[in-house]
Amino acid sequence: MSAGHDEVKHPYHLVEPSIWPLLSAFAGGLFATGMVLFMHDVTPWILPLGVLSILICMFGWWREVVDEAYRQQLYNPVVRIGLRYGMILFIASEVMFFFAFFWAFFDASLFPKEAIGFVWPPEDIVTFNAFDLPFLNTLILLLSGCTVTWAHHAILHDDQKSAVQALTYTVVLGIAFSGLQAYEYSHAAFGFTDGIYASTFYMATGFHGFHVLVGTIFLFVCLQRAKKGHFTPDAHVGFEAAAWYWHFVDVVWLFLFFAVYWWGG
Repeated sequence: MSAGHDEVKHPYHLVEPSIWPLLSAFAGGLFATGMVLFMHDVTPWILPLGVLSILICMFGWWREVVDEAYRQQLYNPVVRIGLRYGMILFIASEVMFFFAFFWAFFDASLFPKEAIGFVWPPEDIVTFNAFDLPFLNTLILLLSGCTVTWAHHAILHDDQKSAVQALTYTVVLGIAFSGLQAYEYSHAAFGFTDGIYASTFYMATGFHGFHVLVGTIFLFVCLQRAKKGHFTPDAHVGFEAAAWYWHFVDVVWLFLFFAVYWWGG
């Protein structure tokens, strides 16, 4: 090649070929298949394999992204703008996902059908007390939103020690939320197949719980990066994406608490 022909003539980052998007698609399919087989009492062993494969893909793909962002320094200001737009669109798609669950819940609760005796909640359903564990979980998530904002403020002021401390608190609070959610499910007076109330309740709160789990892992990765000094006041788009995602999870839970636990119960 003649001199200058291999120079970069655009500010965009063209990613190297990667196997992880394809493997992630297969992992998602394996997880979905495992869920179906588990719910129909066919076999419980495919589901753990799906979860494990997703975790492996998350680790591998995140490792490549961190390498591009930190070691290769490929994320210039133009690339970071594109990443922010991508995260905004992803969160918007998630909003539509939860909108579908809320639509199903409100359709069943505002217009109860003959099958459930025209009453909501159905007479055979013993609902949760909204101001018991659900309220405690609400306080935990709201507090975690404060700590992740604290971490963002610390990164903007180049205070790495405070950023690590705040992210540690956020991850611990996320784990506490998931633990209390699992405890609540284990003491529920109804199962997933016990009618429309149970189905809409578990789909909405369970899908949110899955998002909390993913968000906690996302923030844990950010915590490890913060400990290594990867984030600077001018370049921390990876943390921004995690913080936006976590705030989205917070807001969805507030809607779930007021609509499903309090009003719907």
